[in-house]
Amino acid sequence: MGIDAALAARLAALRAEHGWSLDDLAQRSDISRSALSRFERAEISPTAAQLGRLCTAYGRTMSRLLAEVEAEPPQLLRAGEQAVWRDEASGFVRRSVSPPHAGLRGELIEGRLEPGAVIDYDAPPVPGLEQHIWVLEGRVEITVQGEPQPLGPGDCLRFRLWGPSRFHCPGPDPVRYAVAIVLP
Repeated sequence: MGIDAALAARLAALRAEHGWSLDDLAQRSDISRSALSRFERAEISPTAAQLGRLCTAYGRTMSRLLAEVEAEPPQLLRAGEQAVWRDEASGFVRRSVSPPHAGLRGELIEGRLEPGAVIDYDAPPVPGLEQHIWVLEGRVEITVQGEPQPLGPGDCLRFRLWGPSRFHCPGPDPVRYAVAIVLP
């Protein structure tokens, strides 16, 4: 089973575990009932922003949700073995460098955004989630608690996330960054 089909099955299972109808989840996530149904049947894949809203509804980080659809990760993950997820709509590419694992509270993600790309997250998947964002190449503007923070190569922004956030690549080149996530 591919990652898209596994994600669809996990989204359907999560809704069932919570005892929610599609209408219940639509209300909690602000995603249409028809889109949710199509996600669960693997007819379409959610965008990064939609997946973020689903994670918020279920109280999971995106990494944890994606880890639930992947096989148990080994201690050593070679670059070619790391799971990569793409959101074609926003131009966001997400590599799970060090995915969530039982007994560990932290994880490491590599993100890549194309020039002009914007990802808005309405709320944190887990309130108080600790994040450290280190820019490796390019430029990005990250808005946390209403404050935009322009970052360039080598800059690091760290915070606990309590509200909406936004990632914007102003260009002219793509941005590549590392995100360290620590559960509260």
